Amino acid sequence: MKNNTKLLIVLSFFSIYIIWGSTYVLNKIAVSEISPLLLSATRFIIAGFLILIIAKILNYKLSISKKQIINSIIAGFLFLVYGNGVFVWALRYVDSSFAALLASTQPLFVLFLLRLIDGKKMQIKSIIGVFLGVLGMYLLINQKGISTQENSILGIFMILSCVLSWSYGSVFVSKANLPKNFFVSTGYQMLFSGIILLISSLLLNEVWILPTELTLKAQVSLLLLVVFGSIIAFTSFNYLLKVVSPEKVATSAYVNPIVAMLLGWYFLDEELTTQSILAAIVLLTGVYFITSRKRQSKIIAKKTM
Repeated sequence: MKNNTKLLIVLSFFSIYIIWGSTYVLNKIAVSEISPLLLSATRFIIAGFLILIIAKILNYKLSISKKQIINSIIAGFLFLVYGNGVFVWALRYVDSSFAALLASTQPLFVLFLLRLIDGKKMQIKSIIGVFLGVLGMYLLINQKGISTQENSILGIFMILSCVLSWSYGSVFVSKANLPKNFFVSTGYQMLFSGIILLISSLLLNEVWILPTELTLKAQVSLLLLVVFGSIIAFTSFNYLLKVVSPEKVATSAYVNPIVAMLLGWYFLDEELTTQSILAAIVLLTGVYFITSRKRQSKIIAKKTM
């Protein structure tokens, strides 16, 4: 029994490290053929329905109060509508590896929000982490060629706003009244978010395309995002929160960008500059200092990809 548990833990860590790290590349591939909001809407509606069906089969209670519906919609908007939908839109103008590194600044944003909302004082480790995080972002963005790429500055700004949205969502969810079962709660958040994204896609007159009209590469990417990125990885994430410390689960915050950088370089021929590597080391070291604090990691560990 213990051996099975250990194996499950190892497989779960593989999911939140590799699968979540790969979603940046998968989204980059899919968004080249599918409109960004439509892509996110399709992914979350399908995943939301599948999660709730699985929850029903497992005899989880699907009942939800009005307050929980409102909170699920708010959380879903912060995490998936803006935090993910707009993020995917921005991937049209920014490399997936670059976007993943920007996303790794989430713990820094959470730290500032906790300071503003709860009045939490920063410890020495946190101050060091903030300094390294800001320095890493500066090195990452201040590269020759970045500013000359079409709409790259807009893409960077929107990604950082998505990180802020996701960070506030993390703080909100830590205090909100949501269904007790994380699996059920995620199903509702994905379903509500998918509906909002679908309506937004219609209102913004995005080009709709049938799955049969996509290339095989885009079809496979969409399938992997639904099954692995939305269902398997998040289920693994929630399982790990119950069996290991939040600090260990939070390590995905600085493993995902490395995975994304390597996959983007290998599959999409994205440039891996010396300055990008240096920025990654500095930035992720800063993230490590921030996530090493228990209070922050418990909140940061609530993120969804």
